[in-house]
Amino acid sequence: MAVQSWTDILKSSKKTALIHDGKRKIHFLFTDGKEMAEEYDLKTDELIVRKWRVKSTLGAQGQWQVEVGEPLAGPVTSLDSEVIKENCSNPLFMRQDTKNSFQWRIRNLPFPKDVFCVSVEPSDRYIIIKTSNKKYYKKFSVTDLDRNKLPLESSALSFTHANNTLIVSYQKPKEILTLEQELLKELKKLKGTSEGDVDCKTQ
Repeated sequence: MAVQSWTDILKSSKKTALIHDGKRKIHFLFTDGKEMAEEYDLKTDELIVRKWRVKSTLGAQGQWQVEVGEPLAGPVTSLDSEVIKENCSNPLFMRQDTKNSFQWRIRNLPFPKDVFCVSVEPSDRYIIIKTSNKKYYKKFSVTDLDRNKLPLESSALSFTHANNTLIVSYQKPKEILTLEQELLKELKKLKGTSEGDVDCKTQ
């Protein structure tokens, strides 16, 4: 049996759209039971959030795992609770894409730019961030490239550092840009309901 491409998997998924709060929210249900939820800015069409949920082996709903966007925070009781004070200096890793690049931001890294080394490990399909002062190390994959079986190229990688934040960018290959444009066209054709508004009116 031929292995389905990511484009085919996306096309065959059951999609539901919701327009709410200046965002186009799309829910994908795949044939294997996995779920993906995406949120796009209505004005710019930029992807703000992408998260995944997989059923457990017993069929229970799993927790959402964020791939793009702010990591899901646990319930916080008050802004000056001890929990936050303790963790606020830890490096915070998150992905926030732009139209033309995959982009990762790591906050709370107060080192000069020349301490950082950002490189590609093409055989293992990872991007590696390390510091010469041995204070930070991170290895991560570019899930979009993996799903589309595209190579990881050193030439597409760049990084900057400002305000204690390291910003790593990876130029999207043309195959991804084409796929994203085609998908967006499809998603815009979905009739966006506003059913979710009902739940939100009790603010």
